[in-house]
Amino acid sequence: MNYKIRSIRADEWAAAKELRLVALQDPVAHLAFMETYEAAKAQPDSFYQERAVGAAEGAESAQQIIAEGPDGDWVGTLTVLLEEAGTVDWAGFAVERKQGHIVGVFVRPEVRGIGLTEVLFDAALEWAWGRGVERVRLIVHEDNERARRFYGKVGFAPTGVVVPLPGHADERELEMAFERP
Repeated sequence: MNYKIRSIRADEWAAAKELRLVALQDPVAHLAFMETYEAAKAQPDSFYQERAVGAAEGAESAQQIIAEGPDGDWVGTLTVLLEEAGTVDWAGFAVERKQGHIVGVFVRPEVRGIGLTEVLFDAALEWAWGRGVERVRLIVHEDNERARRFYGKVGFAPTGVVVPLPGHADERELEMAFERP
């Protein structure tokens, strides 16, 4: 595999923005992301600059990891957020122990199936374990079968926690977690 897996640098916000906008045009984006293309496109550059600084190499509370192709193009990404015990997460649930939370998983369709997502997840877990987390979790829409199968394949298991989607009473998000070995 001739791809480089690495954390973004703070000055790469424009490339991070571009890949996010591509991800939000994916056919399953409505299931995979809690943001629309239109809302993301309307954000000012300062939003993406701040996001990049907060998740760049050396940041302590989040890390955006990318797969960079041989030509320098970014072809995949995910972000790991640290959640501290005693806090409340984005959905209003109490965080009981220090954990990582993987969000924003995306690999361009033309390079899916060659192992990039697995390598991105390995890098995310390594980063999270290095910060002393006890487990890494993610939230996946119940109808996103492709993602659920992949997450199970790389060791994430359903926890039984169901996250309701505000404004969508008939839809649910499911928590899956990978316990520290």
